[in-house]
Amino acid sequence: MPDRLSALDASFLYLEDATTPMHVGGVAVFERPREGFDFEQLLCLVTQRLGYLPRYRQRVLNVPGHLARPVWADDPDFDLNYHVRRSALPAPGREEQLFDLVARLMARPMDSERPLWEAYFVEGLAGDRVALVTKTHQAVVDGMGSVELGQLILDATPQPCEPYEDTWVPRRMPSAAQLVLDALSETVRQPGELVENVRAFVGDAAATAGKVADAVGGVVRALARPAPSGPLNTHVSGGRVFAVVRTKLSDYRAVRALHGGTVNDIVLAALTGALREWLLSRGETVQAETVLRALVPMAVLEPGTVEFSPAGLVNNQVEAHLVDLPVGEPDPVLRLQHISHAMRRYTDSGRSVAARAMLKVGGFAPATMHSLAARAAGSFSGRIFNLVITNSPGPQQPLYAGQARMTEMYPVIPLARNQALAIGVTSYAGNVYFGLNGDRKAVSDVGNLAAMVEDSLDELKGTHW
Repeated sequence: MPDRLSALDASFLYLEDATTPMHVGGVAVFERPREGFDFEQLLCLVTQRLGYLPRYRQRVLNVPGHLARPVWADDPDFDLNYHVRRSALPAPGREEQLFDLVARLMARPMDSERPLWEAYFVEGLAGDRVALVTKTHQAVVDGMGSVELGQLILDATPQPCEPYEDTWVPRRMPSAAQLVLDALSETVRQPGELVENVRAFVGDAAATAGKVADAVGGVVRALARPAPSGPLNTHVSGGRVFAVVRTKLSDYRAVRALHGGTVNDIVLAALTGALREWLLSRGETVQAETVLRALVPMAVLEPGTVEFSPAGLVNNQVEAHLVDLPVGEPDPVLRLQHISHAMRRYTDSGRSVAARAMLKVGGFAPATMHSLAARAAGSFSGRIFNLVITNSPGPQQPLYAGQARMTEMYPVIPLARNQALAIGVTSYAGNVYFGLNGDRKAVSDVGNLAAMVEDSLDELKGTHW
């Protein structure tokens, strides 16, 4: 039987165009150890781990006439040096230069005739640091057969890369005639599939994605009212801007001790305050009842599951929830209370996964969780939300790529069509890192919004201090 893409995976390919590439990204910053950490060592590490990710050496083959969904096939021309690339920042290697490079890399679609992932080893960052920028298509990371590369190359202790002989041999690619024959055989068993495949390919992919939303545990219903209008729902250009925020996890815990709620609630409240100030700075009308609707994907447990585990993670259980962010509320504590109340019905459902449970997953699971969250968000019509916010807790102990310690990690969540801003949040080693991915035309001032997140958190901290 052919290894055919699921309806959801195929919809991500059909929905993709030049202005909305459907890949999830990550930016990891490393300190160079005394032993060094160079491009050859990264290649060695990736080569060692690639055997655990067979999808990363497979490409997508379309079926002639689109009689069936595409299939995965081993790429006989797989070239690791094409996918793992070397780059460098010009002096003085400021972080702004790195994030500008990230924005340009994320705006660029990937070659559909090769495996759908890329990694960039970026040298020249000030302070004798290097960065690893990853791009992985949403069709690749399904949480079942494949996780995100960033999860697999990180270890809890420094690990020297030993010489490794790659014995992988690609399987023979199916011919066009075999693809058609397989498709016709399946059509005989399921004739309705042919109509759906053609509809999706010729432009009705949004309907196809909506029909398979349950594949990622989505609970957003078609009857949801349209999202409020505003500057975040606009035509997306081909350019991107990227900004980051660094905050201390201890600050969120201090706010929680004062005002209650969860760390996730406080993250959303800090973003809500920042979005309020950002709207006001742009001259937007903000009234007491003004809200922005966020699509907030959350990890969930299968019914009857006692404890979250790595097996639970790879069962693709992510639910996307709609949360109205009260940007019209001027009081930061009331904003937090509104959000905590809205989130409580999800956290009290018995299915949501607590942060402490997710931390038991081996590797840097947030990389995979953000990918699954982006898949969940991509399953729904952009008309019902204004922006995507993903938040995945990470381990609080240092992690290493080879012998290089990772010091920072920022998610890069893709933009959907007519959605100008997506925010990913990850906690790691005592800090909380935000990655803000925006459209270069509609949200050119994303750096201002990033600074406002810090101000909003300070406002929550200082309310009664």
